[in-house]
Amino acid sequence: MSGHGLVTERMRPRGRQRGVTLVELVVAITIVAIAVTAVLGALGMIATSSADAMVQHQATAIAEAYLEEITLKPFSDPDGTDGEADRADFDDVDDYAGLSESGPRDPEGNTIAGLGDYTVTVDVEASDALAPLDASLVRRIDIRVVHASGSRVALSGYRVSY
Repeated sequence: MSGHGLVTERMRPRGRQRGVTLVELVVAITIVAIAVTAVLGALGMIATSSADAMVQHQATAIAEAYLEEITLKPFSDPDGTDGEADRADFDDVDDYAGLSESGPRDPEGNTIAGLGDYTVTVDVEASDALAPLDASLVRRIDIRVVHASGSRVALSGYRVSY
C-alpha cells in the first residue's frame, strides 16, 4: 500500500502549472496582430484627413490674403495709367484682372517659400449683383486657389466705388 501511495504522490501536480501552451500563444499573437492592424489603419486615416485639412486651411488663408490685398486698393486708378504689368505696381482693383500665379506671392511680387504647390487665379469684373448700384460702380473679385493634390478653394468679394 505504501508503494501505491508513493505513485499517487508523484503523479499529482505540485501547486499551479506555469507557462502557456502553444495554442494559447498563437491565439494571443493573432489577437494582438488584429488589434494593431486596426489601430494603425485608424491612425493612417486620421493622418490623411489631417493633411487634407491643412491644405484646405492654407488655401483658404491664401485666398483671403489676396482678397484683402485687392479690396484695400482704390477702385479707380490713382495715377490714370490702367493695366500695370508688374504686381508691385498694381495700384487699383482692375489691375488684378486675369492675374495667375503659380506659387503665391506677397504684394511686391516675391514668391512665398513653401507654397509652390498652390496656384492662384484672380478675376475682376463689373457686376450688377448689388442693384440698385450701377454695374460700373461695382467690381466682383473672384479668387481661386488650387493645390497640386486637386484641393480647391474659391472666394469672392465686392469692391464698390463710393
